[in-house]
Amino acid sequence: MTIPDSLAAGAPPARLRIGTRGSPLALTQANQVKQSLAAALGAQAPLMEIIVIRTTGDQIQDRALGESGGKGLFTKELDSALMHGDIDIAVHSAKDLPTYLPQGIDIAGYLPREDARDAWISNKAKDPRALPSGSVVGTASLRRSAMLLRLRSDLAITLLRGNVETRLAKIERGEIDATILALAGLKRLNLTDKATALLDTHDFVPAVGQGAIAITARSGDATVAAALKPILDAETAVALACERALLQVLDGSCRTPIGGHAWLENDVLHLRAIILRPDGSQHFATQVQGSLADPQHLGESAARELLAQAPPGFLAL
Repeated sequence: MTIPDSLAAGAPPARLRIGTRGSPLALTQANQVKQSLAAALGAQAPLMEIIVIRTTGDQIQDRALGESGGKGLFTKELDSALMHGDIDIAVHSAKDLPTYLPQGIDIAGYLPREDARDAWISNKAKDPRALPSGSVVGTASLRRSAMLLRLRSDLAITLLRGNVETRLAKIERGEIDATILALAGLKRLNLTDKATALLDTHDFVPAVGQGAIAITARSGDATVAAALKPILDAETAVALACERALLQVLDGSCRTPIGGHAWLENDVLHLRAIILRPDGSQHFATQVQGSLADPQHLGESAARELLAQAPPGFLAL
C-alpha cells in the first residue's frame, strides 16, 4: 500500500472518535489520550470526541469474569465499534486486553507507563501480614487472590466487583476488611491517599500490562497511526511486548493466576514472572533479563521456563 505524502509526514485526520468504557477511570484515561494529542499536535489536532460504550464486563457485577468469558468482556464491544467504523481508536487499561486481539485490530501503542505496583487498602491493617486471621479481603482478581493466599492462607477472599470508587466505599463502610487495587488507577483518579501501603513487586507481581494505557486501532489505518505517533512511548511498548509474549505462551486468561512485570534498567530489559494455583498453595517464579532488541523472545523464554518448572496441566487446573 502506498501512503500519501501528507500521511507519511504525520498529518492527522480531521476528526478522531475515541471509544472508551464509561467508568470514571476509563473516562480519565480517554481524556488523558485526548489531552496528550491536543498538546502534541497543537493547531493540527483533530476535532476529538469521546464516545462511551458499555461493555459486557461492566454489566456483570455478581460473578468473576473468568466464569463469564474472561478479559474480552471489557473489550469486545469496543472492538466491534472499531470494526464497524463507529470509533477510530479505543482506549483501554492494558491489563484488560485479551491475550489475542481480533483480526483487523492492532495495539497502536501505549502512553508512558504509570507505577505498576498494587496498593493495599485497609482500615484494619497496615499491610497483608498484619491483618487478623480470618479477615475478609475483597478482590475480583484471581492473581491478587492467589498471591494473597500464598502469603496468608488463613484469610477469607470474597468477590469484589465495581469501579474504584465503589470498592473504596465498601472499605469505608466496613463491609470488607481490605482490598488491593492498582496504584496507577488511584493516581489517575487523584485517590493515592486511599492507599494504606504499596506492595512490593516481589510479593505481588503486577498483572501483565498493569499501569499502562493501551490504544487500539484498525489494522492499516495509516492516518490514525500518524496522529498517535507523537504520544506513544517506546519504552512502555518494549516492556509490554515482553509481558504479552509471556502471556501468549502461557495462554493466560482470567482463569489463570499469572503475574508478569517487565522494566528497563541501564538499557537492559528485565522480566519477573509468576504462575500460581488459585488457592496460592503452589507457585513457580522466574526473573530473567535480556536485550531490548527482542522483547518477545525474553517473554517467551521466561514462559517456557515456568512451564518446565510446573507439573503437567498446572495452568489448566
